[in-house]
Amino acid sequence: MLEVGVPFSDPLADGPVIQGSSQQALDQGMTLAGTLALVAEARPTVPVVLFSYLNPLLAAGPGVLDRAAAAGVQGVLVTDLPVGADPEREAWLGSSPLEFVRLVAPTTPRARMAEITKHGRGFVYLISRLGVTGMSEQIAADLPRSIKELRSVSDLPICVGFGISTPAQAREVGALADGVVVGSALVKAAGESVDAALALVRSLRTALDEAAA
Repeated sequence: MLEVGVPFSDPLADGPVIQGSSQQALDQGMTLAGTLALVAEARPTVPVVLFSYLNPLLAAGPGVLDRAAAAGVQGVLVTDLPVGADPEREAWLGSSPLEFVRLVAPTTPRARMAEITKHGRGFVYLISRLGVTGMSEQIAADLPRSIKELRSVSDLPICVGFGISTPAQAREVGALADGVVVGSALVKAAGESVDAALALVRSLRTALDEAAA
């Protein structure tokens, strides 16, 4: 699937690569409406998940989730809306046409994992390590334990993100989880060239296929 990030001026959960790309997009006038227009124009043949902070969605008005669905988006992931933080807005997101993807941190207790995933749809995004998004040299040592605990309380597919940047890492995580999320490494490659980004995606796909074999 394709995760499409909405540029935001205060991306607290993101590392320098994604922060830089967000600022570059904002400097060129990109907005949430513009992001949806790009999705509609591209007509991707794979599912699209909108990755956003809460403020851009609220600023766009109550009909934004329906507009996103009409543009071809299937899911939404909001980085700064923990379960129980704002029931009214969580209900708004959860009742929309979009799959409301929830995040689980590596420090989340098992009971809290169960509560989070009970309020999510589509898949659950498991954060592989503490800190912000960005590339890492190795996978967190306690990731297998986190995946095992999450599987014990939820039937949702598990996709792991934060730090995954190489085919070897994708292969390692893909053998344990249902998917991997790669952002910073892809944005960095795209900054070099479209061909570099495509080559990275192909190598990640091959690695995941090998993990599943």
